[in-house]
Amino acid sequence: MLKPGSKAPSFSGTDQHGKEISLQQLKGKKIALYFYPKDNTPTCTTEACNLRDNYSLLQKQGYEIIGVSADSEKSHLKFSEKYELPFSLLSDPDLNIIKAYDAWGEKMLYGRKYMGIFRKTFIIDKKGIIEEIIEKVESKNHTQQILGEVKPSKK
Repeated sequence: MLKPGSKAPSFSGTDQHGKEISLQQLKGKKIALYFYPKDNTPTCTTEACNLRDNYSLLQKQGYEIIGVSADSEKSHLKFSEKYELPFSLLSDPDLNIIKAYDAWGEKMLYGRKYMGIFRKTFIIDKKGIIEEIIEKVESKNHTQQILGEVKPSKK
């Protein structure tokens, strides 16, 4: 079980432009690694657009934003072009990165149980250590959560 202070699991994946991205390449940068269920769904779009709209602010604060889902590179490319997303979206169809970050498990919708991707974000420091895990992502306020300005509401 990952927790703040844990070493971030190594990862490597291909983004929407076919570019290989790994944790090793990102060493020395602060990373907001966010996991989301599916491209072009309402809540995932809201979350991505919140990060897009605040991207320059996040960059000024030193953050590299990386999204991860099981969608294909082609799906990520359409999604990123449609919403003009300036950050990388990693394709993880084999769920290797998703499972390494405990972002896969049993979910429930309308009383039906199924396996799926949990919406969560890992803040990883410049040395590759997990600083914070945001488990209750508020899509409309995700940038503020990453910056520590908003604590998740109790549901």
